Amino acid sequence: MFYKSRKIFTKFTDRLLEGLTWKKFFLIILGAAICSFGIHNIHQRTAITEGGVIGMMLLIERWIGLSPAVITPILDITCYVLAFKYLGGRFIRISILSTVSVSLFYDFWEMFPPMLPDLSAYPLIAALAGGLFVGIGVGLIVRQGGSSGGDDALALTISRLTRWKLSRAYLFTDLTVLFLSLSYIPLRRIVFSLITVTVSSLLIDWVQNLKFSRSCTECEGNGA
Repeated sequence: MFYKSRKIFTKFTDRLLEGLTWKKFFLIILGAAICSFGIHNIHQRTAITEGGVIGMMLLIERWIGLSPAVITPILDITCYVLAFKYLGGRFIRISILSTVSVSLFYDFWEMFPPMLPDLSAYPLIAALAGGLFVGIGVGLIVRQGGSSGGDDALALTISRLTRWKLSRAYLFTDLTVLFLSLSYIPLRRIVFSLITVTVSSLLIDWVQNLKFSRSCTECEGNGA
């Protein structure tokens, strides 16, 4: 029985990691560490709300009282079902790894006291810094062909269907949720949330499409 279970698990992990190089694996882990660090140390401490799935979860909880434990899986699964249809199974496989990595890093950062100064009194700086961490972290994950959660899966699906730039697809979902959030969140807080999602959306798009010159690649290969 144990041998059979081990064989099934090995087959599953081999299938999950199929076509995933060590470089891609490292960059996914790095991206998960960066974005979760920013959200834990900046967004959560300064109460900057989110767009996408997280913002929609808070919105539904406020409107109809459903627990986030119920809402979040439903929203994420819905986004991943759409992504599977339009982006394929490889995207889902990589997304499983990246989503689990983000979750594990959340737990990891929570083991330590805050590592950054409290920026609650400086919401503009918090919004810019938070967008920087999320944009670079999620951008690294998306660049490898995966997502850090349902937000990314939905934005990538919209980008594929509409031919929009990825930053525009992110902004569309985030702005929709933030607009609806005005029903219970003061306009001043929404403004700073708008800043952070704009910065993160543009950075995700920039990191995903970042081109390295041939000369730089050769220098890296030669250890220069």
